[in-house]
Amino acid sequence: MHHRTVEELMTREVVRAPRDMPFKEIVELLVENDVTAVPVVDELDRPMGVVSEADLLRKSSAQADPSGRTPIPHLEAWERAKAEGARAEELMSAPAVCARPEWTVVEAARLMAVQNVKRLPVVDETDRLQGIVSRGDLLRIFLRRDEAIHDEITGDVLRRILGLASSEVTVEVREGQVALGGTVDVKGLIPIIEQLCRSVDGVVSVSEHIAYRTDDSRTPGP
Repeated sequence: MHHRTVEELMTREVVRAPRDMPFKEIVELLVENDVTAVPVVDELDRPMGVVSEADLLRKSSAQADPSGRTPIPHLEAWERAKAEGARAEELMSAPAVCARPEWTVVEAARLMAVQNVKRLPVVDETDRLQGIVSRGDLLRIFLRRDEAIHDEITGDVLRRILGLASSEVTVEVREGQVALGGTVDVKGLIPIIEQLCRSVDGVVSVSEHIAYRTDDSRTPGP
């Protein structure tokens, strides 16, 4: 099976901010390029962090409300330091959480979930910026055509990996939802088939109604 990699999905032309870029220029950079965040890089083009709209808005939220309708929010020391920052390296969220080009969608998605970030700068073996991958980029695998998913399951999963004939397991794919039927020799093969099908890029769900000839899960008696 071919799992799509970060390199295949990432944006290569990355808008970035040098570490000493002033606050106002960062705002202009975001607006002009219609993005909500940019990597902050050092002199060797290595990501130091990411500066986002949320980081920049701390400056506004830390100011007093002239109307007096909303109180000044409590800020931790590090948040106040960012609110008072004037350059990219003072405003950014750091360190940068990065991905590698050869990572799979699963690896990148898990890192985003664990670190609670919306995008990952992509770096090479020297930590230099190569691209950026977002949540939206990773979701593009679910736009795969049903026919492509069907062919990968029948050709790679069932025939090449498991050695099953097309007459043994039937496959239907509709809107990324896979329905499996047919009959296999042993019961223990069914969860393996299901798990391999779930790992195919673009699969939304898998349901199975596969019969079996032998229940290999039963322990033989003495």
